[in-house]
Amino acid sequence: MKIAALSCLLAGASAFTPSTVGPSRTSVSLNAEKSKAIPFLPAPPNLEGYVGDVGFDPLRISDYVPMDYLREAELKHGRICMLAWLGFVAVDNGFRVYPAPPEYVGTTAVTAHDAACKFGAMGNLLIWIGVAEMVSWIAIQQMLQGSGREAGDFGFDPMGFLKGKSEAEVNKMKLKELKNGRLAMLAFSGVVTQAVLTGGGFPYTGEVTYQF
Repeated sequence: MKIAALSCLLAGASAFTPSTVGPSRTSVSLNAEKSKAIPFLPAPPNLEGYVGDVGFDPLRISDYVPMDYLREAELKHGRICMLAWLGFVAVDNGFRVYPAPPEYVGTTAVTAHDAACKFGAMGNLLIWIGVAEMVSWIAIQQMLQGSGREAGDFGFDPMGFLKGKSEAEVNKMKLKELKNGRLAMLAFSGVVTQAVLTGGGFPYTGEVTYQF
């Protein structure tokens, strides 16, 4: 009986004994490299070595999805939005592709979608964009399986911006594209929102006319 009581006392006392595992883990997390973009969070390790890395991945998506796939997606969306912003604003500044069908007369960038649906052009867009997506998906799969292709690189450089450039100069050009693409994704969201709310043309600074 005395032995059993002594065992209980020792077990209870051990609960107040400091653990050696916890502090070591804590010190490791505290000493981990911090993100440049979010200094109070650790830097995501999978972003290291990629152009434009400032440690911004608060949801830690790069821990679960291959970084090459994420970079490919970011570049694709950035490139699309750079073209989309230019096209959206160009329409509201009077640029047209002639000859234009009667359904397109008097359209704005906001109303062009409904006009294209009425004319039947959206089906053609779906087909051609679908073909482009299938081709790019094959390239992405090959890249993820070790083809050696760099994310976003389709060898398209008709103006020769990267020709004869050093690695540092090439990375500088890639960073410019990345930053402009990121800005364009925000800019296109903003320009569409403003165009719908104001109901006017460029620069979309009129009074809000949209009825919620």
